[in-house]
Amino acid sequence: MSTKEVIREGNGRDYPKRGDRVKVHYVGTLTNGQKFDSSRDRNDPLEVKIGLGNVIQAWDDLIPQMSVGEIAKLTCPPETAYGARGYPPVIPPNSTLTFEVELLGIN
Repeated sequence: MSTKEVIREGNGRDYPKRGDRVKVHYVGTLTNGQKFDSSRDRNDPLEVKIGLGNVIQAWDDLIPQMSVGEIAKLTCPPETAYGARGYPPVIPPNSTLTFEVELLGIN
């Protein structure tokens, strides 16, 4: 099961719903601490519709629990991330992933 640990509280009012387009910054790391992706490093937030299978299941499940402005650590076991296939060559098979996600907005 994926988990969410709040790093910084959001506004407590605005939560995305299934089908909303969200704008997030994220940093993804493997359990050994190796960073595999970062929208922050690119200075290019990700915009995606949430809850529709466009991202890993953990994000579809946990981002709707975040309010705008919140920063959270999402821990995503393989079954809610990339599973047995991984995402070669960046993410090995059966990897637990950690993402620091900041919900910047909902459109």
